[in-house]
Amino acid sequence: MFESSETVTTDRRQLRRESTRSEILDEAWALCRDVGLAGLSMRELAKRVGLRAPSLYSYFDSKDAIYDAMFRQGYEQLRDHMGDYMGPQPVTRERLKEGVRHYVEFCVADTTRYQLLFQRTIPGFEPSAESYAVAVLALEDSSRALSAAGIEGDAALDMWTGLLSGLTAQQISNDPGGERWIRLLDDAIDMFLDHYGALPRKKGSRK
Repeated sequence: MFESSETVTTDRRQLRRESTRSEILDEAWALCRDVGLAGLSMRELAKRVGLRAPSLYSYFDSKDAIYDAMFRQGYEQLRDHMGDYMGPQPVTRERLKEGVRHYVEFCVADTTRYQLLFQRTIPGFEPSAESYAVAVLALEDSSRALSAAGIEGDAALDMWTGLLSGLTAQQISNDPGGERWIRLLDDAIDMFLDHYGALPRKKGSRK
């Protein structure tokens, strides 16, 4: 059965709309990297994508809606980036360290994205329930990784996220482009695992 011309036209319009939304988000990221997250201007963003400012609101009804779409996209990118480390493979001490390094690489690769996902950089902005749900999935990924290592409980998860966030924030803030705090990751993970008696080290090994 052939599609009606009306259906084809509707599909094309929808594709164009999604393409324009994607372009707007790409330019929003680029603009925020240039001027900072709080400096996002709807007028300047519209100019960058070749629209008049009022037309931008037919794709996103507010600046917060753009931030929200960026927030969700960022967490989707994080989960895609970490996908290889969230599978069913057995968790070992070294694999957990590799996953942490992979996560920190994602964070330091884009400071603007890191600020939006993990810090309250934009006054008054709160992600929508739908977008926040993606962030929760990312946290649940971490919780499952710890559980596979034999570590359970909210306090342990808080310790884990605090440890990684602290080292990552220090790296971004005080040694951008360097490795001053990144080089401490392996030792920090060893201390964490030793504290909880998880994934014991091999005899004679200091790592």
